Amino acid sequence: MAAETPRVSFVIPCYNEVGTVRDLWQQVRAQLETAGVSGEFVFVDDGSTDGTRNVLRELAAEDPLCRVIFFRRNLGKAAALDTAFRCVRGEAVITMDADLQDDPAEIPRFLKALEEFDVVSGWKAVRHDPKEKTLPSKLFNGTVRRVTGIGLHDMNCGFKAYRRAVIDELRLWGELHRYIPVLASARGFTIGELAVTHHPRRSGVSKYGLERYARGMMDLFTVVFITRYRSRPLHMLGGTGLLMVVLGLCSWFWILLFGWHRLEAPCAGLLAGGLAWIAAGLAAEAAHSHAYRSLPDYPVAERLNCEE
Repeated sequence: MAAETPRVSFVIPCYNEVGTVRDLWQQVRAQLETAGVSGEFVFVDDGSTDGTRNVLRELAAEDPLCRVIFFRRNLGKAAALDTAFRCVRGEAVITMDADLQDDPAEIPRFLKALEEFDVVSGWKAVRHDPKEKTLPSKLFNGTVRRVTGIGLHDMNCGFKAYRRAVIDELRLWGELHRYIPVLASARGFTIGELAVTHHPRRSGVSKYGLERYARGMMDLFTVVFITRYRSRPLHMLGGTGLLMVVLGLCSWFWILLFGWHRLEAPCAGLLAGGLAWIAAGLAAEAAHSHAYRSLPDYPVAERLNCEE
């Protein structure tokens, strides 16, 4: 099988999903057989403690096209996706959650949509999740749409399809997996959306809480920076610094004209702060002029069926 390149690579992060991971594998395989499409699986076990690792070892032994990567500890979805993206072989890549809330019957529709778009993002138009999960999600998606201008209904849906060229240009860390469509759009790739069936969770518990959305909102600043100012950091840092310097100079002239000496301390603070921001922007420009170093690899304990 090594001589044949699979058409589709399925990337599936797993964290304590012992009750569903084998069923997901079987259902996806059935879809591939029906469609006559070749495919491989790349499972990343993100530090599971419930027996998921044993099931994945069994799958790797049964199917040479089932590739498994084990993390030493729980690192999060972005790390799992980034590591899997580095070893996929398919011309198309589909990411799915391992809890079977994503319906494998949608796979042919994703492949069809990839004929038109570089990235196809799933949209759980009807969600079977509690309100304490759906309401923060709506707030999150609305904020991201307004800030980034990418008009997806469900930015955070894990059910997505990509052309291989897209993931070859991505590196993920933190909570950046939530912003893959934004990152891809900034690279000039086209983005589409597909309403998908969403099933209730049948086993296990959700791994996402409010703290994940809080971290995701913090990473929104990172996304804005790397998509708009990465190649020109002085425009962001220096712009703020220049505004502070201008305000400081205006305050200084006001002091000279009217003798408002109580403004001297704020004026000095504005001038010093503004110059510091400009200096930081220049330092960032200097750093950018050097080649970027790759992020360090995530700590992988073991790989099964993966060619080094």
